[in-house]
Formats: sequence, C-alpha cells, structure tokens
Amino acid sequence: MQDPRDVIDREPMSRFQWIVVAIMIGLNALDGFDVLSISFASPGISKAWGVDRAALGFVLSMELIGMAGGSFLLGGLADLIGRRKTILGCLVVMAIGMFGASTASGVVILSIWRVVTGFGIGGMLAATNAAVAEASNAKHRNLAVVLMAGGYPVGAIIGGSISAALLQRYDWPAVFEFGAIATLCFIPLVLWRAPESIAFLLQRPGGDALAKVNTTLVRMGHASVAELPPAPPARPRVPLVQLFEGALARPTILLTLAYLAHIMTFYFTLKWIPKIVVDMGFAPSAAAGVLVWANVGGAAGSILLGLMTARVRLTRLAIVAMLASVVLVTLFGRMTSGIGELSGIAAVAGFCTNAGVVALYALIARTFPAGVRASATGLIIGVGRGGSALAPALAGLLFAAGQTLPAVAMLMAMGSLVAAGAILLLARGGTVERAGAAR
Repeated sequence: MQDPRDVIDREPMSRFQWIVVAIMIGLNALDGFDVLSISFASPGISKAWGVDRAALGFVLSMELIGMAGGSFLLGGLADLIGRRKTILGCLVVMAIGMFGASTASGVVILSIWRVVTGFGIGGMLAATNAAVAEASNAKHRNLAVVLMAGGYPVGAIIGGSISAALLQRYDWPAVFEFGAIATLCFIPLVLWRAPESIAFLLQRPGGDALAKVNTTLVRMGHASVAELPPAPPARPRVPLVQLFEGALARPTILLTLAYLAHIMTFYFTLKWIPKIVVDMGFAPSAAAGVLVWANVGGAAGSILLGLMTARVRLTRLAIVAMLASVVLVTLFGRMTSGIGELSGIAAVAGFCTNAGVVALYALIARTFPAGVRASATGLIIGVGRGGSALAPALAGLLFAAGQTLPAVAMLMAMGSLVAAGAILLLARGGTVERAGAAR
C-alpha cells in the first residue's frame, strides 16, 4: 500500500502544486495589505479625528489582538474541519472587517472592525502555512513555505502603491474599501484551484476521503492509490495540549518566544513608519512610499532566504537575520535626513526583519507533524501577535511620554535579539532536525 504523503514527498513538484503554492502566496500577500492598511490610513485618520500618538498606537494594535484570537481559535479549527474551509471562512470575515472599517466614524468603532479583520487574518496565517507545507514535496518544502511567507511584503508593496495613489485623490476610507474588494476576489480563486490538503484528509479518513485524495493526486499529476493508510489513533486530548508534551514541548516554547520577541520589532517598524515620516514634515503619500520600500526590502529578504535554504541551515539563516534586524532597526531610529535616505534604510531594515519572520514560518512548518501543524502555527502566531499588539501601543506611550525616536527604536529592536537567542537554543537541542516536518 502506497502512502499518498510519500508520493507527494518523493515526486517532483507539478504545475498544479505550484499553482496551489502561488494561491497561498497571494493569500498571504492579501494578509500583508490588510494588516498594514491601517498604517497607510493612519496619517489621514489622525488628521481627520485629531488622534494623538498614544491613542493612535492603540488603534494600530487592534488587528494584532484580533489576529491572536483568530490564530488560537481558527488555527485549531483548521486541524478539525480542514485548511480549505478555514481559509474560505477567514476571507469572509476579513472582507466584513475591511468594509466595516471604511465606514467607521470614531476610534472605538474603527478599533472593533480592526479586531474583526485581525481575527480572520490570524486564522488565515495558520491555515495557509499548513496548506503550503502539505502541498509541497520534501525537496521544495522549505522554499515553498518561505515563498508563501514572502507574499506578506509583496502584498504591502502592491497594496501600498495603490494606497499611495488612492490617498492622492481620496480620503483614508478608500484604503479599506480597496482591501475589502481584493479580499472578496480571492474566494472564487480558492474554490477553483485550492483543494483540501491530502495530509489533512488522511488524518480523518472515511466517507469519500479516498475519492478526494485520488482526485487531488491526479490533479497534481500523480497516480491514484487503491486504498488509504490506516487512520492515526484517536487523540484523547485536543492538539493544543500535545504541543506541550514530550518532544514537542521544547520547540513549542522556544519558537513561541522567538516569534513573539521578533514580531514586536517587526510590527514596531511597519506600524509606525508612516506616522514617523509624516511627523518629519513629509506628505502622507510620501510616508506610504517609505513603507512600500520597507516591504520591497522585506520581499527581497524573503526571496534570498528562500534560495539560501538549499545551501545554509535554516537556523543559521534565522539567527543572522535576527541579529541584523537589531542593528538596522536601531539605525532607522537615528535617520533624520531626506526621503531617499529614509526609504533606503527602511528597505534594508525590512529586508532583515522580514527574512527573520519567514525563517520562523519555515521552522514551524518543518518542526511539527501534520496532525498538529495548523494548531502549532496558530498557537505560536496567536501568542506572538497577541504580545506584539503591545509594540505599537508601547511605542505610542513612549513617544507621548517624551522619549526620542532613537531611544524608542533601540528598545524595540531588542526583541530580535531575544529571538536570536531562542533560535540558538533550538538549534543546539537539535529539535528542528528531528522534525515531524513532512508528515
């Protein structure tokens, strides 16, 4: 009896598999824009409503709180009902949140809609990370996951460029309206070309599971199978509990710490760049352009890291990216010159910080087995995004208390240093190399 997972692992990647990966890249690009839409809109919101830096910091944090809840609840749901159903549900939630944000008339209502949007994004991240890992063969799994994570800055680049154009002609609600329409456009695309993960179907065989598995195998260009392997034994407890048992406990704790610490640094830069640049005297459209350049650097970091995974150990790449992030974010805080210099240093900082993020996604995907992969991703992202909600708010409070940009940037850069230490401990324990990554 041939295990379909072995077929996928062993055989070359087909065009259909790369199409699935491309759709997941697009979904993560959508997440990238939806998360940062509030950053593009924030100068206009601040001007229209007279919002000070402290209050704005809390508004910038709201979807991160929603993402934490979505990652916790919907990440586990993806292990129960499937990756595809979870992705479709998250798209609906995200579209509702974006449309709602465009109609907000005050900080409280806007914050509520941003929580709703973040809830959908959180579940999406957990489901797409698992879906990409399970659609890829063993040879290209790291590359596929890194490319998926690299969609995030691509979405910010494309969406940010469109936002900059919209802000020259319209007010800030247009940014959210565009995001809602783009989100809805992905629903038919997922229905058309993103089948349910075979690894998930094998976790719950029965009914028409064999037919679904064979349909997907044929679409991938592989031979069908006569029967499915035996189902894994029923779990007496929910997957979340298993993450803190036995060999999974160490990587769960260390990867959660690394993600939490580094994502605080990451979101400090992405959330505050537009407002910082506007406060330096530049136009909101120019500030959006600086954030676009930060994401251009982020996309380049994702691609380069993906190419290097074939030659350099992933943990080493992650540690180097984290340490470089500390230096570059600190340096950004000391830049006070023209828009060109600001854009350049933002691009290099984005290169380093995003390379660290995508390395963490790849580490998560290769460390956890299929039965708990979405739950593990959801837990780690949930804790990380929930904690990272403190980053924009903390920076806002520090600014309001009179702290200078160099001091705030240096403090927020320390998150990446903590992350580097956690990954070093992970590598020394050999945890990543023992993987349940493919299965």
